[in-house]
Amino acid sequence: MPAARPKKENISATPPSDDGHLKDSHAENSKSKRKRQSQSCDACRARKVRCARENAEDPKQSCRHCITLGIPCTYDYQPKKRGPPNLYLRRLQEAAAAAAANNNPQDSPSDAEPQSATATSPPQHLVISPVIHPKSPTAFLQEPPLSAHPTVPSMPMPPSRYPIAADTYHGHAFPPPAPHHPSPPYNGPRSADPTSSGPPGLLHGHVTSPKSEEPNYTPDAYGNYPPVFNAWSYKQQQHQVVPLPPPQQVPPLSYYYRPRRLEEIAPRDTISLIIALFFDFVYPLTPCIHKPSFMADLHARREERDPLFFALVMSTVASTLVQVPRSYLPMERPVVRKLAQTCHEASRHITIASYDPPTSSHVVIRYFDCVYHFCEGHDATQHAAFGEAAHIAVTLRLHEEASYEGLDPIECEIRRRIFWLLFGADKSMSILLGRPICLRDEDCTVHFPKELDDEYITPSAYLPQPHGKTAIVSGLNYTSRIFALLGEILVRIRVDKRSPPQGHFATARLEEVQSLHQRIMTALSHTPEPLRLKPSQLLQQTPAEYGGAGFRQATFAEVKDFFENPNASRVNALNPFLVMQANLYVTQQLVRFVIDQYRDELIMTLHGSLDEQKVAEDREAVASELLGILHSIPIQSIATNGPSLVHKVRFVASTLLDAVRKAETAPASAARAHAYLWDFLSILSEIERNYLLDDDRDGTSSADGIGIMG
Repeated sequence: MPAARPKKENISATPPSDDGHLKDSHAENSKSKRKRQSQSCDACRARKVRCARENAEDPKQSCRHCITLGIPCTYDYQPKKRGPPNLYLRRLQEAAAAAAANNNPQDSPSDAEPQSATATSPPQHLVISPVIHPKSPTAFLQEPPLSAHPTVPSMPMPPSRYPIAADTYHGHAFPPPAPHHPSPPYNGPRSADPTSSGPPGLLHGHVTSPKSEEPNYTPDAYGNYPPVFNAWSYKQQQHQVVPLPPPQQVPPLSYYYRPRRLEEIAPRDTISLIIALFFDFVYPLTPCIHKPSFMADLHARREERDPLFFALVMSTVASTLVQVPRSYLPMERPVVRKLAQTCHEASRHITIASYDPPTSSHVVIRYFDCVYHFCEGHDATQHAAFGEAAHIAVTLRLHEEASYEGLDPIECEIRRRIFWLLFGADKSMSILLGRPICLRDEDCTVHFPKELDDEYITPSAYLPQPHGKTAIVSGLNYTSRIFALLGEILVRIRVDKRSPPQGHFATARLEEVQSLHQRIMTALSHTPEPLRLKPSQLLQQTPAEYGGAGFRQATFAEVKDFFENPNASRVNALNPFLVMQANLYVTQQLVRFVIDQYRDELIMTLHGSLDEQKVAEDREAVASELLGILHSIPIQSIATNGPSLVHKVRFVASTLLDAVRKAETAPASAARAHAYLWDFLSILSEIERNYLLDDDRDGTSSADGIGIMG
């Protein structure tokens, strides 16, 4: 154990002095332990020298320095108490003085201040006291002077029991902050009023100077923004003068959720005409409205009592206006587009405030909104509307068959139909855009809709469908079966991309894919007679007759007559089964093509090579069969499907470009593929162009578009 360190004597250094007596005194006292020095006089304290008196106990005796200098030797200094200053006591004294000054306005506040200051006044370099303005109640709206903000000395903080990242902060590692300015420099637009002194911003109203421009703040090469954004804080702005503009009332959401009249949007006859067009041309592909009850409610003016029904009518009108040929409506294209926009916004204002409780009408409305944005080219908004519709459907448990117990037949069928429409749109989005699947087939237990026409579905019972009469909803059922097969292959593709199968697992997967190929080829073999594409239709023309300038000119003339001539024949367009034939068989070829592509990938994984000639023949067979379908169905029925069918055909046709690039190795096959591709894109792009309501846009569509109608 180390020895104890001896205690040092308390010897204080004395400043040098030219006085001889002081040196003698210092020499005598250093020989022995001196006594504690008594209080020094005021002069020696000010000079910071040792006060030397003959008799230290006699306060009236002058010290040697004062005698030598010939000045009076006084002892007026009052020593302070040891320890930190009592700031709390001082604040109480100042507050009491301020209260006394307010109670006695005739007395000057300066009379009370010296008393509180002389009671226990700590040293000035240790005191930090707030500035109190007892006679300035409007200090909240005024800018305080810079002197009112004292500098707070930095004091070390004790370590916390629960350390955080801020405990490692060291002030010396960072430069000192810039001095605070009450009004930071601003180079943006300012008010035109030269007398305005407040900082510019939203609280000052709109910018009145049209020539001023916003400063262009751009990050540097490292992604850092200018210091003006990093240094801004509430503390810098809390003392600024912020003029308050007159309050502008923002209506609550409940303001829009109120009964409305159709005449507020358009004449009732115009609305009735558009609704009739919906049931004639759009309803066969999207039968998610029960026609008898919908028309009865419309005739009874239910929208004037039920805001949600008004929103349903508005969304139906908006989606119809963007899906029917312009020759069907006696209005100019800009008028049609403006009316569609107005109807959509009216529906949106109402439904945004009516989500609780959710209903099947919300799902139908959002699906119609999705179709509207798809046809208008609003890709991101279209996906957002689809997301709302899908999540509301899941919230209502439309994917579970058990959730349909206790519902009336009309509500059951509306829910089943809208769910399977969303199911097909989800698969189209996944394959055409490469997006994840939202509604997986293994999570769905709901049955397909009953194959009954609307007039045989009542609020209390299902009536039998007449024998030999095919229900329109059967087209949706067969399309849903095809998309269910597409969902199965997409799930396998996603799983195999994460963990590619090897060996026996790859062989088993190839057998599954070949089974799916067989199922998709026979998916439409048992369709009802009106939906079945007859073999005689496919054999009317040979592949050599599919192309050619004569065919293209005749088809273009027929498309132009269909879209622009109000007196053109509508027989084929009004046949719902011909319209559904085009959608069914094109969708079948799309899914077949996806399955063939993945089958080739699995064969490549197992054997390491592919038979290029066999692959080219398979691709050409798909293209030839698809082109035969398009030639077998009247062009009016194809055109009634709208852009949704165009996107499906374009997806298959684009892959033929690979065959065109191989012109050196397979010139004959490449020439045929090129001819098919030309026929596909030239005719269908013309159909797509005629659905646009904006004359400034061309026929090209965004890559984010999807075949929304399944």
